[in-house]
Amino acid sequence: MAILGADSRLLYTLLIAGVAAQRLAELRLARRHQQALLARGGIEVAPGHYRVMVLLHAAFLTACPLEVWLLRRPFRPALGAAMAALLAAAQALRYWAIATLGERWTTRIVCLPGAPLVTAGPYRFLRHPNYLAVVVEMAALPLLHGAWLTAAVFSAANALVLRVRIRQEEWALARGGNLNGSGPHGN
Repeated sequence: MAILGADSRLLYTLLIAGVAAQRLAELRLARRHQQALLARGGIEVAPGHYRVMVLLHAAFLTACPLEVWLLRRPFRPALGAAMAALLAAAQALRYWAIATLGERWTTRIVCLPGAPLVTAGPYRFLRHPNYLAVVVEMAALPLLHGAWLTAAVFSAANALVLRVRIRQEEWALARGGNLNGSGPHGN
């Protein structure tokens, strides 16, 4: 289907490229925050799952346009509009969490002993708001252009990764680690 004279698959691929560029910028920011936290006495906790998480997200961003192109997934305007709205809401939640955490936001689990638990912003309502944003993105981004297989496979894989990640964060929190990662203190 052509949209404004351009193939919807091309526009979708450009959207995915934009999301990938956004994620790379977030990784750079997270790395700066991590280094600052470690310099202040922070301790990284349970790094073993991190590589799997990064590979999962990279594969996800690759699979989205591949399914659309290789399996010729059609663009359905009503579904696309609904998924675009969900994606926008997830992005707003993600950046609300990042802004609330400020320098305490990282993509790794970093404990900063003595730091208070963050209870402002979305953390007033949700224990892991960034993870909710990621869950919504994993479904909405591929479904925006009908890539239902990518949505299903990566949503299931992400659930497994988040299960490990959240357990590790909660373990550290229970021991007074006052995390900065993806849970109540971070990402």
